[in-house]
Amino acid sequence: MPSSNRQAFPCSGCGKCCSRVHQSAETAWLDRGDGVCRNYDEAGKQCLIYADRPLVCRVEEYYLQHLSTQFTWGEFVKINLDICAAL
Repeated sequence: MPSSNRQAFPCSGCGKCCSRVHQSAETAWLDRGDGVCRNYDEAGKQCLIYADRPLVCRVEEYYLQHLSTQFTWGEFVKINLDICAAL
């Protein structure tokens, strides 16, 4: 949930991260066997359980609970955008 002084995470909804869950220890358990998240609808490019998706998929909440003491929000966003560009 974005704070009033922080912009929302700039996700384009491209699905790259959902199509490569096997590449991260935090999301590997979501792999349906081919690297794609078992909850990802490839045709519609959307999460089938979006409202109930796991914490690791809730970028801002995950940041607040696990990474906010290690990185500023801006640093976290840059790291993730760099990773996304490399996918």
